[in-house]
Amino acid sequence: MATFATSDQLLVIIDPAARQTDGESVRIAKDVLSAGAAAKLCLPEGPEEFARALDRRGSRRPVVIGDGRALVRAVTLLHRQRELAGCALSVVPVGDTALAESLGVPGGAVAAARAVLDGAERRLDLLVDDSDGVVLGALGIPPAPRRAVAARPVPIASGRPWYRSLVRTLASRPARLPAVPSPCAARLRVEVDGRTVVDLDQPVETVSVTPGTDGVASVEVRPLSVGAEATPLLASGRSVTVTGADFRYRADAAVSGPVRRRTWRVAEGAWGLVLPADR
Repeated sequence: MATFATSDQLLVIIDPAARQTDGESVRIAKDVLSAGAAAKLCLPEGPEEFARALDRRGSRRPVVIGDGRALVRAVTLLHRQRELAGCALSVVPVGDTALAESLGVPGGAVAAARAVLDGAERRLDLLVDDSDGVVLGALGIPPAPRRAVAARPVPIASGRPWYRSLVRTLASRPARLPAVPSPCAARLRVEVDGRTVVDLDQPVETVSVTPGTDGVASVEVRPLSVGAEATPLLASGRSVTVTGADFRYRADAAVSGPVRRRTWRVAEGAWGLVLPADR
Protein backbone atom coordinates (compact mmCIF):
# COMPACT_ATOMS: atom_id res chain seq x y z
CA MET A 1 0.00 0.00 0.00
CA ALA A 2 1.24 3.49 -0.86
CA THR A 3 1.59 5.89 2.08
CA PHE A 4 0.97 9.57 1.41
CA ALA A 5 3.07 12.41 2.81
CA THR A 6 1.27 15.29 4.49
CA SER A 7 2.81 17.66 1.92
CA ASP A 8 0.53 16.29 -0.80
CA GLN A 9 -1.72 18.73 -2.57
CA LEU A 10 -5.40 18.08 -1.93
CA LEU A 11 -8.59 19.06 -3.71
CA VAL A 12 -11.22 19.20 -0.95
CA ILE A 13 -14.72 18.98 -2.43
CA ILE A 14 -17.33 19.91 0.18
CA ASP A 15 -20.74 18.50 -0.73
CA PRO A 16 -23.55 21.07 -0.31
CA ALA A 17 -25.61 18.65 1.79
CA ALA A 18 -22.75 18.38 4.29
CA ARG A 19 -22.60 22.15 4.68
CA GLN A 20 -26.30 22.22 5.45
CA THR A 21 -26.33 19.15 7.70
CA ASP A 22 -23.33 19.75 9.97
CA GLY A 23 -21.42 22.95 9.29
CA GLU A 24 -19.33 22.55 12.44
CA SER A 25 -17.92 19.17 11.36
CA VAL A 26 -17.18 20.63 7.92
CA ARG A 27 -15.29 23.53 9.52
CA ILE A 28 -13.25 21.17 11.73
CA ALA A 29 -12.36 18.95 8.75
CA LYS A 30 -11.29 21.97 6.69
CA ASP A 31 -9.07 23.24 9.52
CA VAL A 32 -7.33 19.88 10.02
CA LEU A 33 -6.76 19.32 6.28
CA SER A 34 -5.57 22.87 5.66
CA ALA A 35 -3.13 22.67 8.58
CA GLY A 36 -1.61 19.41 7.36
CA ALA A 37 -1.44 19.80 3.58
CA ALA A 38 -1.79 22.21 0.68
CA ALA A 39 -5.55 22.05 0.38
CA LYS A 40 -7.61 23.74 -2.30
CA LEU A 41 -11.23 24.06 -1.17
CA CYS A 42 -14.14 23.66 -3.58
CA LEU A 43 -17.77 24.34 -2.64
CA PRO A 44 -19.96 23.06 -5.50
CA GLU A 45 -23.62 24.04 -5.46
CA GLY A 46 -24.88 20.94 -7.26
CA PRO A 47 -23.98 17.69 -9.04
CA GLU A 48 -22.75 19.44 -12.19
CA GLU A 49 -20.29 21.65 -10.31
CA PHE A 50 -19.26 18.62 -8.22
CA ALA A 51 -18.43 16.73 -11.42
CA ARG A 52 -16.51 19.67 -12.92
CA ALA A 53 -14.44 20.09 -9.78
CA LEU A 54 -13.48 16.42 -9.76
CA ASP A 55 -12.70 16.49 -13.47
CA ARG A 56 -10.36 19.50 -13.04
CA ARG A 57 -8.46 18.10 -10.05
CA GLY A 58 -5.18 17.85 -11.98
CA SER A 59 -2.49 16.26 -9.80
CA ARG A 60 -4.33 17.00 -6.56
CA ARG A 61 -5.67 14.14 -4.47
CA PRO A 62 -9.48 14.42 -4.22
CA VAL A 63 -11.02 14.52 -0.76
CA VAL A 64 -14.81 14.40 -0.43
CA ILE A 65 -16.43 15.91 2.64
CA GLY A 66 -19.96 14.53 2.63
CA ASP A 67 -22.21 11.54 3.17
CA GLY A 68 -22.45 8.18 1.45
CA ARG A 69 -24.24 9.64 -1.56
CA ALA A 70 -21.37 12.08 -2.15
CA LEU A 71 -18.82 9.26 -1.98
CA VAL A 72 -20.81 7.10 -4.41
CA ARG A 73 -21.15 10.09 -6.74
CA ALA A 74 -17.39 10.58 -6.82
CA VAL A 75 -16.66 6.90 -7.45
CA THR A 76 -19.32 6.74 -10.16
CA LEU A 77 -17.89 9.77 -11.98
CA LEU A 78 -14.35 8.39 -11.89
CA HIS A 79 -15.56 4.94 -12.97
CA ARG A 80 -17.44 6.31 -15.98
CA GLN A 81 -14.39 8.39 -16.96
CA ARG A 82 -12.26 5.23 -16.58
CA GLU A 83 -10.01 7.07 -14.12
CA LEU A 84 -10.54 4.98 -10.98
CA ALA A 85 -7.36 2.97 -11.43
CA GLY A 86 -5.12 6.01 -11.11
CA CYS A 87 -6.99 7.97 -8.45
CA ALA A 88 -7.05 7.33 -4.71
CA LEU A 89 -10.09 8.88 -3.05
CA SER A 90 -10.35 10.15 0.50
CA VAL A 91 -13.53 10.93 2.40
CA VAL A 92 -14.42 12.77 5.59
CA PRO A 93 -17.95 11.50 6.31
CA VAL A 94 -20.45 14.16 7.36
CA GLY A 95 -24.15 13.39 7.67
CA ASP A 96 -24.96 9.74 7.03
CA THR A 97 -21.62 8.09 7.86
CA ALA A 98 -22.74 4.44 7.67
CA LEU A 99 -21.28 3.63 4.24
CA ALA A 100 -17.89 5.26 4.86
CA GLU A 101 -17.53 3.63 8.27
CA SER A 102 -18.44 0.21 6.84
CA LEU A 103 -15.50 0.64 4.45
CA GLY A 104 -13.09 1.41 7.30
CA VAL A 105 -13.14 5.22 7.42
CA PRO A 106 -13.07 6.51 11.02
CA GLY A 107 -16.14 8.27 12.35
CA GLY A 108 -15.67 11.84 13.46
CA ALA A 109 -14.27 14.77 11.52
CA VAL A 110 -10.89 14.92 13.24
CA ALA A 111 -10.08 11.19 12.98
CA ALA A 112 -11.24 10.99 9.36
CA ALA A 113 -9.26 14.09 8.37
CA ARG A 114 -6.14 12.74 10.06
CA ALA A 115 -6.59 9.50 8.10
CA VAL A 116 -6.65 11.57 4.87
CA LEU A 117 -3.27 13.10 5.80
CA ASP A 118 -1.50 10.10 7.33
CA GLY A 119 -3.32 7.11 5.85
CA ALA A 120 -2.58 4.61 3.12
CA GLU A 121 -4.43 3.68 -0.04
CA ARG A 122 -6.30 0.38 0.04
CA ARG A 123 -7.64 -1.13 -3.16
CA LEU A 124 -11.25 -2.27 -2.84
CA ASP A 125 -13.57 -4.35 -4.98
CA LEU A 126 -16.54 -2.76 -6.73
CA LEU A 127 -19.83 -4.12 -8.01
CA VAL A 128 -20.62 -2.75 -11.47
CA ASP A 129 -24.04 -3.40 -13.00
CA ASP A 130 -25.08 -3.65 -16.62
CA SER A 131 -26.22 0.00 -16.64
CA ASP A 132 -22.76 1.15 -15.42
CA GLY A 133 -23.97 1.77 -11.89
CA VAL A 134 -21.66 0.97 -8.98
CA VAL A 135 -22.06 -0.52 -5.51
CA LEU A 136 -19.40 0.18 -2.89
CA GLY A 137 -20.78 -1.40 0.25
CA ALA A 138 -23.98 -3.41 0.00
CA LEU A 139 -26.87 -4.29 -2.30
CA GLY A 140 -30.30 -5.25 -1.00
CA ILE A 141 -33.42 -6.61 -2.71
CA PRO A 142 -36.13 -5.55 -1.91
CA PRO A 143 -34.80 -2.23 -0.55
CA ALA A 144 -35.11 -2.07 3.21
CA PRO A 145 -36.68 1.21 4.37
CA ARG A 146 -34.33 3.76 5.88
CA ARG A 147 -34.60 4.26 9.60
CA ALA A 148 -36.79 7.24 10.48
CA VAL A 149 -35.12 10.00 12.48
CA ALA A 150 -36.87 10.67 15.76
CA ALA A 151 -38.69 13.99 15.79
CA ARG A 152 -37.46 16.66 18.17
CA PRO A 153 -39.76 17.65 21.05
CA VAL A 154 -42.03 20.56 20.14
CA PRO A 155 -42.10 23.36 22.74
CA ILE A 156 -45.57 24.33 23.95
CA ALA A 157 -46.23 28.05 24.38
CA SER A 158 -47.96 29.01 27.60
CA GLY A 159 -50.99 31.26 27.75
CA ARG A 160 -52.26 30.48 24.26
CA PRO A 161 -54.75 27.56 24.33
CA TRP A 162 -55.42 27.73 20.58
CA TYR A 163 -51.66 27.66 19.86
CA ARG A 164 -51.07 24.72 22.21
CA SER A 165 -53.87 22.78 20.52
CA LEU A 166 -52.45 23.47 17.04
CA VAL A 167 -48.92 22.46 18.03
CA ARG A 168 -50.11 19.25 19.67
CA THR A 169 -52.07 18.39 16.52
CA LEU A 170 -49.06 18.94 14.27
CA ALA A 171 -46.67 17.11 16.59
CA SER A 172 -48.94 14.08 16.82
CA ARG A 173 -48.99 13.56 13.06
CA PRO A 174 -46.69 10.72 11.95
CA ALA A 175 -43.57 11.75 10.06
CA ARG A 176 -43.62 10.99 6.35
CA LEU A 177 -41.29 8.19 5.34
CA PRO A 178 -39.55 7.88 1.98
CA ALA A 179 -41.63 6.17 -0.68
CA VAL A 180 -39.69 2.93 -0.45
CA PRO A 181 -41.56 -0.37 -0.44
CA SER A 182 -41.14 -2.37 2.73
CA PRO A 183 -39.56 -5.82 2.51
CA CYS A 184 -42.02 -8.47 1.36
CA ALA A 185 -42.02 -11.78 -0.42
CA ALA A 186 -40.74 -11.64 -3.98
CA ARG A 187 -40.29 -14.21 -6.72
CA LEU A 188 -36.78 -13.85 -8.08
CA ARG A 189 -34.30 -15.97 -9.94
CA VAL A 190 -30.83 -15.46 -8.47
CA GLU A 191 -27.86 -16.79 -10.44
CA VAL A 192 -24.26 -16.66 -9.26
CA ASP A 193 -21.63 -17.34 -11.93
CA GLY A 194 -24.39 -18.90 -14.04
CA ARG A 195 -25.55 -21.26 -11.29
CA THR A 196 -29.13 -20.88 -10.03
CA VAL A 197 -29.27 -20.32 -6.28
CA VAL A 198 -33.04 -19.81 -6.11
CA ASP A 199 -35.68 -19.86 -8.86
CA LEU A 200 -39.00 -18.12 -9.44
CA ASP A 201 -40.99 -20.93 -7.81
CA GLN A 202 -39.45 -20.17 -4.39
CA PRO A 203 -40.60 -16.85 -2.84
CA VAL A 204 -37.82 -14.99 -1.05
CA GLU A 205 -37.81 -12.31 1.64
CA THR A 206 -34.47 -10.68 0.85
CA VAL A 207 -31.39 -10.94 -1.31
CA SER A 208 -28.16 -9.24 -0.27
CA VAL A 209 -24.93 -8.93 -2.22
CA THR A 210 -21.68 -7.56 -0.76
CA PRO A 211 -18.40 -7.03 -2.61
CA GLY A 212 -15.35 -8.50 -0.90
CA THR A 213 -11.65 -7.77 -1.27
CA ASP A 214 -10.57 -10.76 -3.37
CA GLY A 215 -12.66 -10.40 -6.51
CA VAL A 216 -15.60 -12.40 -5.17
CA ALA A 217 -19.00 -11.13 -3.96
CA SER A 218 -20.91 -12.72 -1.07
CA VAL A 219 -24.57 -13.50 -1.77
CA GLU A 220 -27.23 -14.32 0.83
CA VAL A 221 -30.78 -15.31 -0.13
CA ARG A 222 -33.42 -15.61 2.59
CA PRO A 223 -36.36 -17.78 1.44
CA LEU A 224 -39.84 -16.89 2.66
CA SER A 225 -40.36 -18.63 5.98
CA VAL A 226 -43.63 -19.97 7.36
CA GLY A 227 -43.35 -20.59 11.08
CA ALA A 228 -39.71 -21.41 11.82
CA GLU A 229 -37.08 -19.17 10.29
CA ALA A 230 -35.76 -20.52 6.99
CA THR A 231 -32.05 -21.19 6.59
CA PRO A 232 -30.44 -18.60 4.33
CA LEU A 233 -28.88 -19.75 1.08
CA LEU A 234 -25.26 -18.63 0.73
CA ALA A 235 -23.17 -18.34 -2.41
CA SER A 236 -20.16 -16.45 -3.72
CA GLY A 237 -18.96 -15.57 -7.17
CA ARG A 238 -17.85 -12.91 -9.60
CA SER A 239 -21.19 -12.36 -11.33
CA VAL A 240 -24.70 -12.10 -9.88
CA THR A 241 -27.84 -11.93 -12.03
CA VAL A 242 -31.29 -11.30 -10.58
CA THR A 243 -34.46 -11.74 -12.66
CA GLY A 244 -38.01 -11.01 -11.55
CA ALA A 245 -41.14 -8.94 -12.08
CA ASP A 246 -40.38 -5.22 -11.59
CA PHE A 247 -38.17 -5.37 -8.52
CA ARG A 248 -36.39 -2.51 -6.81
CA TYR A 249 -33.06 -2.61 -5.01
CA ARG A 250 -31.04 -0.46 -2.66
CA ALA A 251 -27.43 0.07 -3.72
CA ASP A 252 -25.54 1.77 -0.88
CA ALA A 253 -27.68 4.84 -0.05
CA ALA A 254 -29.92 4.98 -3.14
CA VAL A 255 -32.95 3.02 -4.34
CA SER A 256 -33.10 2.05 -8.02
CA GLY A 257 -35.64 0.35 -10.24
CA PRO A 258 -38.02 -1.08 -11.00
CA VAL A 259 -36.18 -3.46 -13.33
CA ARG A 260 -36.86 -7.00 -14.49
CA ARG A 261 -33.27 -8.11 -14.84
CA ARG A 262 -29.94 -6.81 -13.56
CA THR A 263 -26.45 -8.27 -13.54
CA TRP A 264 -23.67 -7.15 -11.22
CA ARG A 265 -20.04 -8.09 -11.82
CA VAL A 266 -17.15 -7.76 -9.41
CA ALA A 267 -14.37 -5.42 -10.49
CA GLU A 268 -11.46 -6.60 -8.36
CA GLY A 269 -9.38 -3.85 -6.73
CA ALA A 270 -11.12 -1.33 -8.96
CA TRP A 271 -10.88 1.69 -6.69
CA GLY A 272 -8.63 3.07 -4.02
CA LEU A 273 -9.73 4.53 -0.68
CA VAL A 274 -7.35 6.15 1.78
CA LEU A 275 -7.76 4.51 5.19
CA PRO A 276 -5.83 4.64 8.46
CA ALA A 277 -2.44 3.02 7.86
CA ASP A 278 -3.02 0.34 10.52
CA ARG A 279 -6.14 -1.08 8.81
